[in-house]
Amino acid sequence: MVVDGKHYRTIEASSDQSSVIIIDQTKLPFNFNLMRISSLNQMELAIKNMQVRGAPLIGISAAFGIALACNEDASDTSIESAKRALIATRPTAINLGWAVSKLCNTLLAIPENLRRKKAWDVSQSMADEDVEVNKRIGSAGITLLEQIDKPTINILTHCNAGWLATIDYGTALSPIYLAKAKGLDIHVWVDETRPRNQGMSLTAWELEKEGIPHTVISDNAGGYLMQQGKVDCVLVGADRVGVDGSVCNKIGTYLKALPAKVHNIPFYVAAPKSTFDKDFTFTSQPFQIENRDVSELFMITGLNADGNMSEVKIGESGGYNPAFDVTPPEYISKLICEDGVFDPSELRGLLL
Repeated sequence: MVVDGKHYRTIEASSDQSSVIIIDQTKLPFNFNLMRISSLNQMELAIKNMQVRGAPLIGISAAFGIALACNEDASDTSIESAKRALIATRPTAINLGWAVSKLCNTLLAIPENLRRKKAWDVSQSMADEDVEVNKRIGSAGITLLEQIDKPTINILTHCNAGWLATIDYGTALSPIYLAKAKGLDIHVWVDETRPRNQGMSLTAWELEKEGIPHTVISDNAGGYLMQQGKVDCVLVGADRVGVDGSVCNKIGTYLKALPAKVHNIPFYVAAPKSTFDKDFTFTSQPFQIENRDVSELFMITGLNADGNMSEVKIGESGGYNPAFDVTPPEYISKLICEDGVFDPSELRGLLL
């Protein structure tokens, strides 16, 4: 995407394949900072601290983490150790394990002296493929938006599933960007997405850069807007999609699906096939819901009177901070992926 007249991807390899440059998403929306990652350990921290985040992006970032590890040591032991360390950074999003396993299986099947170059080549190929996949998700998803016969199409989204969550274009925001390019009159209701405020800090920032009308709302306002007839569809991303059509996504997604069902508002989920998990159903979840540090609940970041970013403590108590929830398939209207638009019940046929 374009920021201040220049095109960026969320992660890009250096020309000498010694490092990668990322956008430090913890500094947005106030500062657009680029950060150089030169080691496996730095990549682990960037993923843990959510300097890179979003299921597709952390998968590609972890693949580049393996490439960085191979710069130092491309032995079997080094690769297996790097794989375990990276998968442990964010346990819920399936893309991370998918990308790392795909790359490591490729590397372990070839001679050690060929692994460094192969690791960088495959990681770059995966990044390029992500961009094309997201374009196809946009082309599939816009068909649903074009079916909404309203002068202005009001879309509610949750968290950030835009280009910042991928390499470029995004998943749930990809149809929105294409709709804007085609001249559709679009307005987006942007959930703030507590406690890390990815909607307010990231989605709203993206939409502003693209010139798309949007309004930030509190997380608890979505049901009221649906009740008032001010939402035409809900469009979100996913960190993992089950074979039965269940969707694991940012905490609060389930609470948007409930009123959407009550008020007959379409609830759409956009995600690449790399997010699909044939072993996951609503009644069988073979993964861990990430519980993040409770300090996220009681700290908020903003600009102080001097215009500098600073953290403020807003509370103090015991806390519980799950990062994701699971929405059952009966609340999902359609699933959008690079292969088209599907009913949740059709997913089993795609995966098995």
